[in-house]
Amino acid sequence: MRDSKSGAGGESPAAAKRRLRNLLEIERGFWSRGFHIIAGVDEAGRGPLAGPVVAAAVVMPPEYRVRGANDSKALDARKREALAIRIVAKAQCFGIGAASCREIDRLNIRRATALAMNRAIARLSMRPEHLLVDGLTMPELGTDWQTAVVGGDARVHSIACASILAKVWRDRLMCRLALRYPLYGWERNKGYGTPEHLGALREHGLTPHHRRSFQPVEQLTLLPEILAV
Repeated sequence: MRDSKSGAGGESPAAAKRRLRNLLEIERGFWSRGFHIIAGVDEAGRGPLAGPVVAAAVVMPPEYRVRGANDSKALDARKREALAIRIVAKAQCFGIGAASCREIDRLNIRRATALAMNRAIARLSMRPEHLLVDGLTMPELGTDWQTAVVGGDARVHSIACASILAKVWRDRLMCRLALRYPLYGWERNKGYGTPEHLGALREHGLTPHHRRSFQPVEQLTLLPEILAV
């Protein structure tokens, strides 16, 4: 039986507090060196067969922490939405950018992801002095003032907040697209290659929002494209 004083996964409140405090360790290193505007940057939607890749850039107030942000992958959609509302309300500024499926096909997914990130950064109302980017260094961002953190959405607070915003914005977009293309279950699978989605592709063909450079979509490009009504 789980101790009533334990948190998610049996974690004690003290351990959860330490983990949340450690999320700011990298930001604190930059603050101590005189950097004040630190933007976390992350994306959502690199792997789906349909829809855009979406990026978010977020500048959070120093020392402010959103509890639960680093657990975004374990959260259901309702909790992510609630966290996104808190992040938007407390952020000093944030920006959302996207690259379309056509841009993904033309550029490749890495360059399209960088394009979405650049668009998100450009929409910040404050010019960041340093970027904290999830994953690997992105030369396409056009600045050396960046630090890449593998697994940053679980280790760095501002990246975790950006991850939540990117995921929520993309999920909302896929739900809207599902109203126009109801045969593919995008409100559930968000464009990922689930059995439901793959079955619909084989039965109904492609839409303008499918990534033709991705397998198995590429194999289906000879099928007639479904046009929006």
